[in-house]
Amino acid sequence: MKVVMAGYCKTGTKSMNAAFRHLGYTVFDFMESFYLHRDEWVEIFTNGGNIELFRRMYKNIDVVVDEPAFFFWKEIHEAFPEAKIVLTIRDDEDSWVKSFAYQLRTTNGNMMYNFARTVTPTGRRATETIRHAHPMMYGVHMPYNWSGYPINETILKIKYRKHNADVMQNAPKDKLLVFRVQEGWEPLCKFLGADVPDVPFPHKNIKGSLHQDHAESNPIMMKMLFEAKVALFLLVSLVAVLVSICFIAFGN
Repeated sequence: MKVVMAGYCKTGTKSMNAAFRHLGYTVFDFMESFYLHRDEWVEIFTNGGNIELFRRMYKNIDVVVDEPAFFFWKEIHEAFPEAKIVLTIRDDEDSWVKSFAYQLRTTNGNMMYNFARTVTPTGRRATETIRHAHPMMYGVHMPYNWSGYPINETILKIKYRKHNADVMQNAPKDKLLVFRVQEGWEPLCKFLGADVPDVPFPHKNIKGSLHQDHAESNPIMMKMLFEAKVALFLLVSLVAVLVSICFIAFGN
C-alpha cells in the first residue's frame, strides 16, 4: 500500500482513481472493496478489524479509494505505516452534501442498477456490504429506494466535518496531503514524487454519471449488469411461457 485515500465520497474520489491509474498505481475503489472483500468488511463491521486483516486485504494494492476504506484510514495506515495519506475535500460542507444527496438520488433512480443490485449474485454481494457500511459512515440508514426519502443533511455534515477534522489533526503531517481536485497534477505529483503528466487532470463522475462511467469501464459493474440482463431475459421468457400456458389452458 502506497497511498490511503481518506476523503469522503463526492470529494473527487473518482477523479483521483483515474489520476492514480494514469500514474501507474493499482487502485481499489468502492466496487472492488465491496465485492472482492465482502467477507472481510462484514467481519470488520460486525466484530472489528486488526492490522493483519488489513495487511492481507491490501498487500498487493497501491491505492485504496472511497468507501468503506476512507472511514478506516487510520487502521489501514497502521497496517501500512509507510503509506502516504491524501484527504480530498470540497470547498465547503454545503457543496459536499448537495453533491452527495444528488448522487444518492441519481443512483436510486437508476432502475437497471436497482434491479441488478437486488437480484444478481454480484449485486447482492456488494449490497450486503453497503448495508453494513452506510449507517457507520454516514450516520443514517441508506434504503434501497431513495426516491422521496428524506436526507438528514445535518447528520451528514457532522459526519463529514468530524471525519475531516480527525484526519487533519491525527494523520502524520509529513505523510498527509489535503487536496482539492481542482488544484490539478502539480501538488499531487510533488507529494508523490512523480512526474507531472502532460494531460489534463481527470474529471470523473460529472453530475452523478458514476454508474454510466462504471458500466463502460469497471469489470465488476459490467459483470453485475450482464447478470442483470440475463436475469431480465429469463424473467421475460418465463412470463411469456406462463402467458402461453394460460392462453392454451383457458383458450379452450
